[in-house]
Amino acid sequence: MFPHHREREQPIFSTRAHVFQIDPTTKRNWIPASKHAVTVSFFYDANRNVYRIISVGGTKAIINCTVTPSMTFTKTSQKFGQWADSRANTVYGLGFATEQQLHQFSEKFKEVKDAARLAREKSQDKELANTALTIAAPQSPPVMCVNGPEDKLFRSQSADITLSSEKERIKKMLSEGSICEMNLEAEFFTLQDSNTKLVAALHEANANVEQWKKQLAAYQGETERLRDQVADLEAHVGHGPSDLLKDELTQSLEELEALLKAKDEEIHILQNKKADYHEMEHDRDEAIRRLRELEMRNSELERRIQNTEQNLSNSLEDRDRMDTEIQRAIEILDIKIFDLNDLRQNMVKLIDK
Repeated sequence: MFPHHREREQPIFSTRAHVFQIDPTTKRNWIPASKHAVTVSFFYDANRNVYRIISVGGTKAIINCTVTPSMTFTKTSQKFGQWADSRANTVYGLGFATEQQLHQFSEKFKEVKDAARLAREKSQDKELANTALTIAAPQSPPVMCVNGPEDKLFRSQSADITLSSEKERIKKMLSEGSICEMNLEAEFFTLQDSNTKLVAALHEANANVEQWKKQLAAYQGETERLRDQVADLEAHVGHGPSDLLKDELTQSLEELEALLKAKDEEIHILQNKKADYHEMEHDRDEAIRRLRELEMRNSELERRIQNTEQNLSNSLEDRDRMDTEIQRAIEILDIKIFDLNDLRQNMVKLIDK
């Protein structure tokens, strides 16, 4: 019967949610009808002009509810909603992943409910029209013309009494259930979802900690390299204006080492505080900021070293140039001295004559 209905029914809306049913014994607790989120769909039967909510888990129907104008979908939390099905003598609950999905389902429920109300009104108008035609037909016996409407009126009154009693029973069942406990059940579902997200975030944070360790090791190697470069510069550069630069570089290296040690301590603290995701995220952002500061400091140290190397190269070039000029001057002086010596010898010869 169920597949036969599905052949002439068309889906008009589908979403995914965790399905729950009210405990028929306690009327308080929710019983999960599915182990995970399943597809919940609205179907429309054009032949019977009927709307149904259907959800299938595996090979069995978890929800098979015909929407009636008397039904009401109630939001009990940000991601949980419920409605009562008097025919199935139960209350269905749906837990959604987002508020938007809950809002879409609620709006579609209202739309289908209004459509079901219009369909019932049209059906009643059609039934009244058929009744009027039956009364006005000349071939119908007078007894049937009189008793037909009275019988329909009696059935209508009986149906109204049954519907009223069903409404009262549903209201009593809902009033007996603790709304607070239902909300707690829905909040528990929300907390389970949040816990899953928190575990994923913690795994991501652990991976980030390993990456930070690798970055710290790289920065430590960079620090050693800078230290060796500073030692080489100190060996080539004399005292004077370079002493101030040396002090600045030494101070910067000490600050860098202090920051690296502080970073190691922060990583140990982060590993001990995995339970609190928000604090870990804040510390991670702070660590990233400090890593960026370290990168900026490294860039500044490299720039200073490049400037020092350039100054050293310029000084060596100036010294070579000065050596060349001094050598040239010495050669010129040697020539002058030789000329003076020759002149002195000529003058001595002239005096002797």
